[in-house]
Amino acid sequence: MVAAATRQQIVEAADRLFYERGFEATSFADIAGTVGLSRGNFYYHFKTKDELLDAVITHRLLETRSMLDGWEAKAEAPDERILSFINLLIVNQTKIMAHGCPVGTLCGELAKLDHIAKSRAAELFDLFRHWLSRQFSAFGREAEADALAMHILMRSQGVATLAAAYRDEIFVRNEVENMRAWLAAQRPGTPVFPETDSRQHS
Repeated sequence: MVAAATRQQIVEAADRLFYERGFEATSFADIAGTVGLSRGNFYYHFKTKDELLDAVITHRLLETRSMLDGWEAKAEAPDERILSFINLLIVNQTKIMAHGCPVGTLCGELAKLDHIAKSRAAELFDLFRHWLSRQFSAFGREAEADALAMHILMRSQGVATLAAAYRDEIFVRNEVENMRAWLAAQRPGTPVFPETDSRQHS
C-alpha cells in the first residue's frame, strides 16, 4: 500500500509540473524534490521519464472519464451536460490563464517534440470529442453531432489559448456566454452553424 501511495504521489506531482512547466522542462529531480524522495526511491517506481509520462496520461484519462461520468449522473438533459464542459473555462479560469489548457498544452508540446506518446495524449481530446458527440446526438443533432463536438472543442481551445496570452477575465466570461448562446441555438430545427454549412456546399 505504501509503494502504491508513493507511486500515485509521483504521478500527481509529475502531472502538475508537466502542466505548469512543460514536459521537457521538468526533470526527475524536480519531481523527486516535490514529492520528497531520494533518487534511488524515485527510480524504484519509474525508470524513465517516458514511463512516467505514460502514467500521467493514464491518470488524466481516468480523471477525465470520472469527470464526464459525474456530469452524466448530475444532469439528465444533454444540453446541461454540454454546459458543464463549457463551464470548465470558468471553473479552471485561474489555471488556464496561467498555463493554458492542460490537454492542449501537453498535446502541442509532444507534437512539437514528435514524441512517441503524442497520439496517446490525443486520446484525452478523443474522450471529450466522443462524449460531446454523444450529447449532441441525444440533443437531436445526430447528423451533425461530431462536427458540433469538434466545433465546441475548437472554440474552447481557442479561448484557453487567448486566455493564457492575455489573461483577460472579461474576455473569458464573454466567450463562455457566447458559447452558451451558441449551444442554445443548436436545438433541433435551428439552422446548421456556418462551418458545417460551408463544408456541405464545398
